Amino acid sequence: MLSLSVFFKGFGIGSGLIVAIGVQNAFVLKQGLKQQYVFWLCFLCALSDSILIALGVLGFAELMTASPLLVTIAKYLGATFLLVYGTKAFYAAFKTTQTMQLESNHKQTLTQVLLTGLAFTWLNPHVYLDTIILIGSVATQFEDKISFALGSIVASWIFFFSLGYGSRLLKPLFSNPKAWKVLDFMIGCMMWSIAVSLLL
Repeated sequence: MLSLSVFFKGFGIGSGLIVAIGVQNAFVLKQGLKQQYVFWLCFLCALSDSILIALGVLGFAELMTASPLLVTIAKYLGATFLLVYGTKAFYAAFKTTQTMQLESNHKQTLTQVLLTGLAFTWLNPHVYLDTIILIGSVATQFEDKISFALGSIVASWIFFFSLGYGSRLLKPLFSNPKAWKVLDFMIGCMMWSIAVSLLL
């Protein structure tokens, strides 16, 4: 039977970790502003988080910490991806203003958006740290691990769909190409800083 107190503890922990702005969230925000494939991207990110949280709570945190090679491979793959995508963000920030409009002609396909979303999730070691290691470790305190996992998972679904669909409220601000440039520049800085922190 679902324990509401444990559920809300899981919800609180999940919210605190997921809400912190990261590269995955920045990508969801950007797609929400563009209003391109928002539902499927939010669905993909929330589903991925749900799988990782479930794995963490079911004991895979120990497996990850016991396999340094797995962590090292994820670290270098993630850093490479972040450096490349960060470079693209910097390039977009300094490009001509026409392509920075929200109603851009350079629309990505659904496959491109989903593959990028998958890469930001599964090639980002910070996601494993938050979902598998941290949430998995906290879950060991509770007998009812299922309620805790469900609370964290619900927090993830609420957050991603709120971010994806709520970002359209910022659309008037981002109709100004300068605001779009600033966002791209900030995303580039964030990706490069995370990549460097992973390599160091």
